[in-house]
Amino acid sequence: MHVFSCEQFQKLMASSGFRGPWHSLVDLGAGDGATTAHVAHLFEKVYATDISAPMRWALAKKKFTVLDVEKWYESGPFDVILCLNLLDRCDRPNTLLRRLKSSLAPGGRLVVALVLPFSPYVEVGERGDHKPSEYLPVKGNGLEGQIASLVDRVFAPLSLRCLVWSKLPYLCEGDLGQAYYFLDDVVFVLEAQPDSSRYSASEWMDTEPSGREFRNLPQQQTGYERKCNTA
Repeated sequence: MHVFSCEQFQKLMASSGFRGPWHSLVDLGAGDGATTAHVAHLFEKVYATDISAPMRWALAKKKFTVLDVEKWYESGPFDVILCLNLLDRCDRPNTLLRRLKSSLAPGGRLVVALVLPFSPYVEVGERGDHKPSEYLPVKGNGLEGQIASLVDRVFAPLSLRCLVWSKLPYLCEGDLGQAYYFLDDVVFVLEAQPDSSRYSASEWMDTEPSGREFRNLPQQQTGYERKCNTA
């Protein structure tokens, strides 16, 4: 899959106010590591997880440190955590979000990508019906309605503050009927807040830097991956 280029990732980080340190990155559910590879050179240590044995082999071949999917957090805390198109595919998304928050280093950033409208599908879960065991209360009509719902009803109760979000085209592997699918991904950059703090989606609808939409990210060409020459 292709979510963002190195240039897009750096602009998201800068827009969220992140200036480092760039010591450690972990990419959860990294697949074959194609997206991870775009940004790996920015960090001193790069970790990745995936439930698939062939994907873990591919990640190791790319020289990433592959962590156990059940114990990845033991290698933390991490400066940046990538959770790209995973919340709608995992059985316990609320539990995962709490673990993600606790695994962030002070001042770190959690990058979450989701295809909207939200449509969860769990390949292997406790229920056995492809529905998640934990419910994410994502409501709302249209893109901004669903984004506001994620900020207010999912991230805020867990004291995860949305600093910036952007919509990017998501290129993912297809099936027998179509080689590739082109979807809209919404990428959120979050930071951990004290458990007592609360905020609402109205904050990122202001003109203040905190939580604003970042509309000027360069779009990758359809079917191709942009190259980033920034070291």
